[in-house]
Amino acid sequence: MDSSITRTGEQAVRVRRATARDAKRLTRIVRSSRAYEAPYAAMVDGYRVGPDYIEAHRVFVAVGPEDLALGFYALTLVPPELDLMFVADAAQGLGIGRLLVAHMKDEARAAGLTSVRVVSHPPAEGFYLGVGAVRTGTEAANPPAVMWDRPELAFPIG
Repeated sequence: MDSSITRTGEQAVRVRRATARDAKRLTRIVRSSRAYEAPYAAMVDGYRVGPDYIEAHRVFVAVGPEDLALGFYALTLVPPELDLMFVADAAQGLGIGRLLVAHMKDEARAAGLTSVRVVSHPPAEGFYLGVGAVRTGTEAANPPAVMWDRPELAFPIG
């Protein structure tokens, strides 16, 4: 589905289904994220959004002019979860995250979901709360993969 054509700032932005050809660009967004510096760096060190992941999941990318990747998300239906969501550092503050969340909610609604779980990166919790998620608990650290507790939230889908 190619949808959500909107204006964010002065540039037209659209959300489209990611393809295997987007894998390197999405991986670059993850690995270069300032949100994962310092103590969080190990979480994305070597992380890869591969073509196989893109083909197996509902991955959508927000693109600007000339198909510039501005951010992306991955929605799993079983269980219903926002598995990944990243906005490129250069696109932070432009409404891309809000656009992606709105698109994710539309996709979830179309799939018949009533709620979508999010295990948040701790610094992103405020963003998720600001776009309609509610806190449901805490996901305990799981060393060595994840060394810190993370907020668990849910988006009600109505």
